[in-house]
Amino acid sequence: MSKPFSDHDKRKQISVRGLAGVENVAELKVAFNRHLHFTLVKDRNVANKRDYYFALANTVRDHLVGRWIRTQQYYYEKDPKRVYYISLEFYMGRTLQNTMVNLALENACDEAIYQLGLDMEELEDMEEDAGLGNGGLGRLAACFLDSMASLGLAAYGYGIRYEFGIFNQKIVNGWQVEEADDWLRYGNPWEKARPEYMRPVKFYGRTEHTPDGVKWVDTQVVLALPYDTPIPGYRNNIVNTMRLWSAKAPCDFNLKDFNVGGYIQAVLDRNLCENISRVLYPNDNFFEGKELRLKQEYFVVAATLQDVVRRFKASKFGSREVVRTDFAELPNKVAIQLNDTHPAMAIPELMRVLVDEEKLGWDKAWDVCVRTCAYTNHTVLPEALERWPIDLFHHLLPRHLEIIFEINHRFMEGGCKKVNMAHLCIVGSHAVNGVARIHSEILIATLTNFDIVCATMCRFKDFYELDPHKFQNKTNGITPRRWLVMCNPGLAEVIAEKIGEEFIRDLDQLKRLLKFINDDAFIRDIAKVKQENKLKFAVHLEEHYKVKINPQSMFDFQVKRIHEYKRQLLNCLHMITYYNRIKKEPNKHWTPRTIMVGGKAAPGYHTAKMIIRLITAIGEVVNHDPVVGDRLKVIFLENYRVTLAEKAIPSADLSEQISTAGTEASGTGNMKFMLNGALTIGTMDGANVEMAEEAGEENLFIFGMRVEDVDAMDAGKGYHASEYYNRIPELKQAMDQIAGGFFSPKQPDLFKELVDLLMHHDRFKVFADYEAYIKCQDKVNQLYKNPKEWTKMVIHNIAGCGKFSSDRTIAQYAREIWGMEPSLEKIPFLWSEMQE
Repeated sequence: MSKPFSDHDKRKQISVRGLAGVENVAELKVAFNRHLHFTLVKDRNVANKRDYYFALANTVRDHLVGRWIRTQQYYYEKDPKRVYYISLEFYMGRTLQNTMVNLALENACDEAIYQLGLDMEELEDMEEDAGLGNGGLGRLAACFLDSMASLGLAAYGYGIRYEFGIFNQKIVNGWQVEEADDWLRYGNPWEKARPEYMRPVKFYGRTEHTPDGVKWVDTQVVLALPYDTPIPGYRNNIVNTMRLWSAKAPCDFNLKDFNVGGYIQAVLDRNLCENISRVLYPNDNFFEGKELRLKQEYFVVAATLQDVVRRFKASKFGSREVVRTDFAELPNKVAIQLNDTHPAMAIPELMRVLVDEEKLGWDKAWDVCVRTCAYTNHTVLPEALERWPIDLFHHLLPRHLEIIFEINHRFMEGGCKKVNMAHLCIVGSHAVNGVARIHSEILIATLTNFDIVCATMCRFKDFYELDPHKFQNKTNGITPRRWLVMCNPGLAEVIAEKIGEEFIRDLDQLKRLLKFINDDAFIRDIAKVKQENKLKFAVHLEEHYKVKINPQSMFDFQVKRIHEYKRQLLNCLHMITYYNRIKKEPNKHWTPRTIMVGGKAAPGYHTAKMIIRLITAIGEVVNHDPVVGDRLKVIFLENYRVTLAEKAIPSADLSEQISTAGTEASGTGNMKFMLNGALTIGTMDGANVEMAEEAGEENLFIFGMRVEDVDAMDAGKGYHASEYYNRIPELKQAMDQIAGGFFSPKQPDLFKELVDLLMHHDRFKVFADYEAYIKCQDKVNQLYKNPKEWTKMVIHNIAGCGKFSSDRTIAQYAREIWGMEPSLEKIPFLWSEMQE
C-alpha cells in the first residue's frame, strides 16, 4: 500500500492547497473508481486519459452538489436581494483546478490521483476551455462570478450556451486561420440541463392595441433551455449558479403552416431557430449589425427576465405559490447589471412585461425599471457602439420598438434613424459606470453620440448634466484565486510564508510585503519562483512551438486581442529597431529578450490579420539570423486563450500595455501580469494610471502622450506621421524595411497596406509615441541587468496589487449600485448530511 503522503511533488504539498487527509484521499479514490465504472462504464484496461479526466471531474463535482443545493435553499429561506449579471460573454476557461482550489481539495486530489498511478497535469490538460467570450469583457464576467460567490452575494450569471465558442486560431504559413471551437464534443461534466425550466421567447409578429392593453401577436416562438453551472465561492460553502440558455425549436415548429413543403422540411428547418445559440460573434470592440446577433441579445434577456419575475413572485424554497405581486418591491429584491450594451434589450423587455403583462401604468413601470437596472460601459471607440437599424427592429421586435419610441419621446423627441443602445441603457438605468477612473472621466467629458433613436447630436456629457449622480466609476479587477493561487502556486506560497493566507480573501494584505523589500532571502525567493516559471514555460514552448528559447532572456509579453488601438504595431517597430541595433553592433553586451505576442484577430478584421502576418514575418527573419543568436527571439503565441494565459503570465518579466492614451477602457491583463511579478511598460491609459498610483509611478515604465496631449494634438495641428518618419532615422529605417520587403522577400509589397496605414491614416498615432517608447525600452534593458533592483521593483508592484482584486470591485458594485452588503461568513454546511 502506498504511503498516505508521498513526496512525489513537494511543490504541491503547500498550505494554500488544502490538506490531504488520509480519509479524504481514500474517499476520493473510491469515488473516482466508482465514476469510472458507473458513469463512464470503463475499467482500467480500456480507459484513456479523457476517461480519467471525466472520472476526476465528476468526483470533484460531487463535492459541489450538496453545497449547491444548500446554497439555493439558503437563499429561498433568507429571501435576500438577488443580483442578475447579464452578459453575452462568459470567458470561463477550465473549471476543474479552480473548483479544487475553491473547495480546498487540491492536495487531496493530487495525492489520490498519484496513488492511482496517474498524472494530475495530464488529466487537467484534457479539459476543454469554455471559450464563451472574446477577451476582457467576457473574462471580467467570469472573475466577477467568482468574487460574487466568494463575497456571499445571491448572484446569478445569465448568458448564452454557445455551441461554438471563440474560434481556435491556427497559424499557417504565418497567417491566422480560424477553426470552429467544438468545445462540447465530448460533453461538459460541469453543466446540468434543466429542461423543466424551459421558457418561450417570441420574435417577429405585430402588435394589436386593444381596450385591455397591447397584444404582441402572430409571433414565432423559440424555446430557451437552461443549462446550470455551479460557481463555488472561496472556501465559504457557497455555490452560486451561472445559467446559460440554449435555443430549441418547439415541437410544432413549422408544422402548423402547411405551406412549407411538408413534414421532413419542417423538421429540418428547426435548425434555423436553434441557430440562435450556435456561435459566439468573434468581434471585440466592434459592432456588426446582423439580425442573428440582435436575436441573441433579445433571446438571453427575454428568457432571463422570465426567471427573474418567477423568482421574485415565488415565496419560500420548493413552493410554487405566487405570493409577491407588488412590483413596486422589485428594486428591493432584484438588481440587474448589464455588461455593456449587448443586454440593453432588458430595459424595453422589462417595460413590456410590467406594462403589457403585469398591467402597471407607464410611469410606475418606468420607475421600477430604472431602479432595477444598471449599466456598465466598456469602450469609448465609436465603431464598438451598438446602433440598430429601425426597420430591422420593427421586423424582429415590433412591440419593443414601440416601447423604445415611447421612451425616446419622453426623453428627447426627434426623427428616427437608428436605435442607439448606449443611450437606451443610460436613460433606463439608475447607475452607469466606466471600468477605470480615467475611462469614467472620459465618458462624462467627451463621448459624443446620437440620442436613443434619432440623428440629433447628443453626448454622454449631456446625460451627465441631466443626471450627474447616476455616473460612477468601478475600476475592474481580477480574481486572485485563478490568477495567483491557481496559476502561480509557487509565488502564492512564497507570499503566504511571509504574511499568511488571508491575502487570498483580502488582497490588500499584499501591502504587508513592503516590510520585506530589503530582505535578501525574500528577494531571492521571488526571483527563484520567476525563474522556475520561466523554465516551465520555455519547456511548454519547445514542446508546442518547436522553438528553443533562452530562459535567461527577458520574457516580454503583449497578449490581448489584435486591434489597431492596442498598438501591436508599436511593439513591431521596437522589435525591428532592437534587431537593427544588434546587427549594427553585434559585439556589444545586449540584454537578451524573447518578445512574445499573442491574441486573436476578428475573422473579418483585415488589418488585424495583417498585423499578425507582420509579427510572424519579423520572427522568420530575426529567429534565423545567426548574428543575433539567442539575444532576440520573436514568437507569435498561437491560440491565446484563458488556459494559455495561465501558463504564460506567471513566466513574464515585462508586460506591454501600450494603447494610445484614452482608448483602452481599463485592461485586466495588465493587472494579471502585475500580480504575477512582471513589470509594466505602458502608457497612462486605462487602469495603468491607477496601477502607477498604487505601486508608485517610479515602479512602472510609463511613457508617451497622456490623454491631454492626444486631445491637444487633435485640437491643434493634428498628427502627421511623415514628420516623425523624416525626423527619426531608426523609425525611417524600420519602416523602409517593412515597405521594401526585407521581412517578406518573396512578396516585397506584402505589407504595403500596413505601411500606408501607418504613414497616412493611423487614428492611433503610433509614430507619435515611438521615440519615447524606444527610450523607455532602453531603461527596461538597463534595469534588467541588475536582477536585485529589478526584483525589488517587482515586489513594489506585487505589494500594490490589492486594489485590483475583483473582490474590491464587486464589493463596490454591491454597496454603491446594487444596495447589497457583501459577507465573508461561511454558510453552515455538513458534507455528511448531504450524503444521506
